[in-house]
Amino acid sequence: MKKINIAIFAALIAGASTFAMAHGDEAHAKKAGPVKKEQKEWGIAGDAKAVTRTVTFTMTDTMRFNPEKLEVKQGETIKFVIKNSGKIMHEMVLGTKKDLDEHAALMVKFPGMEHEEPYMAHVGPGKTGEIIWTFNKPGTFDYACLIAGHYQAGMVGKVTVVASK
Repeated sequence: MKKINIAIFAALIAGASTFAMAHGDEAHAKKAGPVKKEQKEWGIAGDAKAVTRTVTFTMTDTMRFNPEKLEVKQGETIKFVIKNSGKIMHEMVLGTKKDLDEHAALMVKFPGMEHEEPYMAHVGPGKTGEIIWTFNKPGTFDYACLIAGHYQAGMVGKVTVVASK
């Protein structure tokens, strides 16, 4: 009986992976509930009621973001409205160059990998996503599309956070 239960459990696990959405196919649904607030080198998840500015970004199938750079003040909470004007899936992920390099390498190795963090938005063709982020540390940070091949094609940009005086 125990061997049958283990076999059924293993079959369920294997079958579940078949139904898992591949990273490149569709936008990930945002999880319900509170956003995970974890201090990162480039800031922390922001609250919608604290937004000080909204910036619209466009992602294209030429593997570019528009704008390619953004300047913000330390302490600003930005609402990124991210439009995918292309015909394929794109994403916007905020981070340091080191973090994005490491994550991009994982995406090449495991292109079907799913992930959901408050500093990223997966946006299907013709759709719009958003990120609300508080830049509470000064410095120059990056954003990129980490879908396999997109980052390597130059789908990147820079955020400069100017220190508060």
